[in-house]
Amino acid sequence: MGDANPIGITGGTGVYEMVDLEISEQIEVDTPFGQPSDQYIKGKLGDVAVVFLARHGRGHKLPACGVNYRANIYGFKSLGVDTLISISAVGSMKEQYRPLDVVVPDQFFDHTKGRATTFFPETPAVHVSLADPTCPVLGELLYQSCLDAGLTTHKGGTYICIDGPAFSTRAESKIYRGWGVDVIGMTGATEVKLCREAEMCYGTLALVTDYDVWKDDAEDVTIDVIVQNLHKNAAAAKEILKDVVPRIPAERPCSCRESLKYAVVTHPDVVPEETRRMYKVLTGKYLPASEE
Repeated sequence: MGDANPIGITGGTGVYEMVDLEISEQIEVDTPFGQPSDQYIKGKLGDVAVVFLARHGRGHKLPACGVNYRANIYGFKSLGVDTLISISAVGSMKEQYRPLDVVVPDQFFDHTKGRATTFFPETPAVHVSLADPTCPVLGELLYQSCLDAGLTTHKGGTYICIDGPAFSTRAESKIYRGWGVDVIGMTGATEVKLCREAEMCYGTLALVTDYDVWKDDAEDVTIDVIVQNLHKNAAAAKEILKDVVPRIPAERPCSCRESLKYAVVTHPDVVPEETRRMYKVLTGKYLPASEE
């Protein structure tokens, strides 16, 4: 059963073509946090309404550290999306996670520095739970779709998120590996935090392209290596999305879409009306704004 709300998909340039998206319109969204990476592409995947955003902008105009993640996630939320599937390239930090494998991580380690990773840096004070940051229902659906597509898939695992845009030094790569993480990327931890604050189910389809630079007998990560392996995975990712999107149920036994229920600790009386209006898309059901 498809979700009554459109399903959000974010990934690299051209994903909307890769998944055979029947485009109905392209939408500019203004947000209180600035401009998203690009226009949102609305359409259908089969019979299911979807909204796609090129994370880095079409033509990959933005590096991971230059993406306005708050604007991107807010824009999805304002368009009615409450489920976001993220597609990203990752490096493997373990021997058994080979290039062209797929990982559906369920934990994130945020090793970025200075990024805006919250919608709420001031009033109101909001403290969401991130013990289990991804949606277990969406994660299971993604995993099963990968298996059905015949892909070597790893369920669970920890994604370490770095700023970039440079790849790791060998020393950094070996230290991260010693921390016990499974894959490395530059986007996931930021997205998952903001999705939790936006009460959105979030799941990542992490496509392994390389062994970073820790493995002495493997080719070092370069953008050429990443692009080559992403192209090899493109057909598989297309089939996964075509399979999983129609299977996402409207009703799900997860708490993702009520994550702010007990997280807003500021007393409503001290939240200014202007702030209530600014955050209406995110907190309207908890801190309603007066009718204008």
